[in-house]
Amino acid sequence: SIKLSIATTYEKGVHELINGDVDFARLGPASYIHAYQQNPNISLLAMETKKGKKSFKGVICVHKDSTIKSMNQLKGKRFAFGNKNSTIGRYLSQQYLVKHGINAHDLASYSYLGRHDKVGYSVAHKKFDAGALKKSTLKKLIKKGLPLKIIASFNNVTKPWVAREKLNKNMMTSLQAALLNLKDKQILKVLKKDGFTTATINDYREIKDSINNNNKFFIK
Repeated sequence: SIKLSIATTYEKGVHELINGDVDFARLGPASYIHAYQQNPNISLLAMETKKGKKSFKGVICVHKDSTIKSMNQLKGKRFAFGNKNSTIGRYLSQQYLVKHGINAHDLASYSYLGRHDKVGYSVAHKKFDAGALKKSTLKKLIKKGLPLKIIASFNNVTKPWVAREKLNKNMMTSLQAALLNLKDKQILKVLKKDGFTTATINDYREIKDSINNNNKFFIK
């Protein structure tokens, strides 16, 4: 039997795994890197797949009526991020901004709103000029009638399922096999994914780089 524990914050989820309070966890890519950096003896069981791929899109959106059409037009504008520990909501979006010559000091202001949907609503209601969120969340918001459009997109890696240090090897093997062999569409529909595949730390190298180099976003 499996007892489910839902972490209320990114930090708590990482803490519970690296301290052995849970046997395995489904983490966001950035949370996995944070956990690995604190305890490299945790083990990847598998990673989710979406449409048969290991990646999906994060986007930067603006109001549908906005005159902003390119990244360089974001200078001097108000930007909405997600959670401070979010892969898309912070690390990858800030890395993308830096690659396009935009740092924190180039923005008029920025805030961390906590959730992807909050970012979308805030941009739609013109509280911010632009924001970063998952493409799938954006599509849902547009379907609800929110006036939003994409000006840029970038790749993110699907979520890893990770075992704690010193988990019984037989248990680990069984969990991994259960995930990799999972084909039940109704179960996978709950996760909004279509299956699992094997994973290594190299699959999350881009995420690791975005975290390690995140200070570049704040350098003047």
